[in-house]
Amino acid sequence: MPRYFMLLAYNGSPYHGWQYQPNAISVQECIESALAKVLRVATPIVGAGRTDTGVNARRMVAHFDTDDEISDPESLIKALNSLVGRHIAIYSITQVAQEAHARFDATSRTYRYYTTTVKSPFFHTLSWKAPSGLDYEAMNTAAQYLTEVHDFTSFAKLHTDTKTNICNVTHARWTPMVNGKGYVFEITADRFLRNMVRAVVGTLVDVGRGKLSLDGFKEVIEARDRCSAGTSMPPQALYLWGITYPYYNADLIEDSQAVEFM
Repeated sequence: MPRYFMLLAYNGSPYHGWQYQPNAISVQECIESALAKVLRVATPIVGAGRTDTGVNARRMVAHFDTDDEISDPESLIKALNSLVGRHIAIYSITQVAQEAHARFDATSRTYRYYTTTVKSPFFHTLSWKAPSGLDYEAMNTAAQYLTEVHDFTSFAKLHTDTKTNICNVTHARWTPMVNGKGYVFEITADRFLRNMVRAVVGTLVDVGRGKLSLDGFKEVIEARDRCSAGTSMPPQALYLWGITYPYYNADLIEDSQAVEFM
């Protein structure tokens, strides 16, 4: 049975996350519904991650199986894009080895959180308006500490079925945007917990506001208690930005084919 990787992007605002929900619309459900119509058979898909309600994805990878090889992937892509709606874009469908797995084989994932320093009538649904005077140098000093620890229980959503809260963060940094009107926080790890990035950002913002010292930030992590960390930030500013595999390039499309933020 042939297996395919699908590379796609989506604006998460209309959806209750990636994963199928019994009483709410999800990205997974929309794509599976489109695949069923085109292939004329129920076709489950498995995503590389499970983004929460309202969270966006610039790069998402999902795999699915078919009874027969797809003879014309481009025609399938065109048909799916006509059905999934304007908030989802499918870029490529590539045959991979039968044992390839979109979720378990991913070696790292990168998220970005966008903040703006000016009020914008265009990007308020895609970013977070940050207060003036945030100390980004202090926020970066605290963010660096994330690469030195492994237990992220303090940033994990409570009462989930996750078996472990251990993550290996290899990169975490705030950088100014090229237009000079905001900052972006980028974080890369082998895996992420539910709500983890938004909780990390909220706690770093507390550092930037002067409400939390660097030692206090470390104490939050060491407490292994979600109640000790900062608030969960709004979801619309968070993007699954990239995914890496040892055998598959999840960045196949040119940047000009995807709308870059601001």
